Amino acid sequence: MPKIIAQKKDWINLGHKLFSEQGHTGIVVEKLAKKLKCNKSSFYWHFKTKKDFIQALIDHWVFIETEQIINLTNLEKSAKEKFDTLIALAYKKMPHQDFIFFLTRYAQNDKKTKAILDKIEKQRIEYVSSLLLEIGYSRQEAEIKSGIFYKHLIGYHEMIRYKKQEKDYLYEVKKELNQFIKY
Repeated sequence: MPKIIAQKKDWINLGHKLFSEQGHTGIVVEKLAKKLKCNKSSFYWHFKTKKDFIQALIDHWVFIETEQIINLTNLEKSAKEKFDTLIALAYKKMPHQDFIFFLTRYAQNDKKTKAILDKIEKQRIEYVSSLLLEIGYSRQEAEIKSGIFYKHLIGYHEMIRYKKQEKDYLYEVKKELNQFIKY
C-alpha cells in the first residue's frame, strides 16, 4: 500500500534527478509518485502545479550549485584560501550535472527561468571578480578574468560530462587556471 505523503525534500530530490536525466518532460507526477511509493495527491500537498514544482527544483539547484558554494567559500579567511575552496567546489563533478543543460533548454520557452539563469550567471561572475579584486587584480582585470574563469568552468564540465573525473583534477585545473590567473 502506498504511503499517503512523501516529504517535500523527497519530491525535490527525485525531481532534481529526473530533470537532470530527461528535462521537464521527465517530470510526470504519476511516475514520481510511483517511484516514491505514494499517492500523487502527496505531490499536490506540497506543490500547486508542475510549474511550481519546477520552480522549487530551480530554487534547490540555485542553493546547492551557487549559494552553498559561495557560503562555504566565504568561510575561508584569505582571498587565496577562498579562491582555492571555490575551485575545489566548483570544479568537482557533481551528480546530476546535466540539470543545467536541461534547465537552459527549458529557459528558452520560459522568461522567468531565463531571467534566473542570467541572474545566477552574473552573480557567479561577480563573485569570482570580487575574489580576484581581493587577491589584488585591478577591477578591469578582475572582470575580464572572472568571465574567462566562468567560461573555463563551463567548458571543463562539458569535457568531463561523460567521463570519470580524475583524482588529481584539482592539480590539473589549477595548472590551467594559472595560465591566466596568478594567485
